[in-house]
Amino acid sequence: MKLISFYLPQFHEIPENNDAWGNGFTEWTNVKKAQSLYLGHYQPRIPLHNNYYNLLNVHTMEWQDRLARKVGIYGFCFYHYWFNGRLVLEKPVENWLKDKKIKTNFCFAWANEPWTKTWHGAGGNKEILIPQTYGGQEEWKAHYNYFRKFFMDIRYIKVQNRPMLLIYKLKNISNFNKMISFWIECARNDGFDGIYIVSMNVDHNHMEGCKVVSASVDFEPNRTKYKYLLEKTAEKNPKKKSIIWNRFAMRTLNYDAINCKMLKNPHKKGYFRTAFIGYDDTPRRKLQGLITIGESPRKFEKYLKKTIQLSRQEGNEFVFINAWNEWGEGNYLEPDSRYQYAYLNAVRKCSQKYLDKK
Repeated sequence: MKLISFYLPQFHEIPENNDAWGNGFTEWTNVKKAQSLYLGHYQPRIPLHNNYYNLLNVHTMEWQDRLARKVGIYGFCFYHYWFNGRLVLEKPVENWLKDKKIKTNFCFAWANEPWTKTWHGAGGNKEILIPQTYGGQEEWKAHYNYFRKFFMDIRYIKVQNRPMLLIYKLKNISNFNKMISFWIECARNDGFDGIYIVSMNVDHNHMEGCKVVSASVDFEPNRTKYKYLLEKTAEKNPKKKSIIWNRFAMRTLNYDAINCKMLKNPHKKGYFRTAFIGYDDTPRRKLQGLITIGESPRKFEKYLKKTIQLSRQEGNEFVFINAWNEWGEGNYLEPDSRYQYAYLNAVRKCSQKYLDKK
């Protein structure tokens, strides 16, 4: 049983974000501007010791590596952004590969959607900054060649000599069977036994039962929130029409309720579970955001424990955690000024008590 945490690399400047949002934009920009929208709303989130780090600083990633290994996290799953040969936010994982002091294992989750402005909090229709296209065999070969240097690294996560690769929306790829079959053949030529493709179960784009798909993972809370969003406060109380009331008519999810629904969802072997810390994307989406209520380190530990126990019963080797550092979604293990190391300690307790010692 191994814990893998999703990892967001958007904590350094890139030309694409500077062009769209102005010089200096990183994930911290929205995090710092966040506001408390109602009494008791935990915003803004402030990293412990005001550690608004830059991921291009090698000491930052070495610090993350030490923290992760100390609490029992087996690996990070880095979001990967590839647009038919164009890379975005690639520097952190490339630095991870180069730094042999770092021991934490890693893999990729290809976020194969267009690069849009709304992802960072803009309202209205999505403004596509970089379209997502897939090309043909020449483009597939270039993409595999980029993966190759990572696959070859001893720290890259493999299952039965197959590098693990998550894909966010597999159905978006019109020729995914041909493309992945081509990649598998490339991997075999490199001495692997194929590629361990994991389809991310987010919505109707989920894909399993296909010959090129090895496994799937629930991407939570996204998967369950699509089905079980609670009613808006205004809809529950239609008689209350005041401006003050409407200002606080936020969409909310009950942390306990959504976790209970997640745990009740049956999983078979090769269908991985995900535990999540919390959710609050109001730093990105303001009043259009979604917030979980009732989360705490104690509850997270409780649900992570149950997730591990169920996964073991189902014969699955991995449990995913969302996320290591999704600060713009209020979904992070890293220490903050309120809880400090409490969420990391919850992971440590579960890893010491419930994971196999090998």
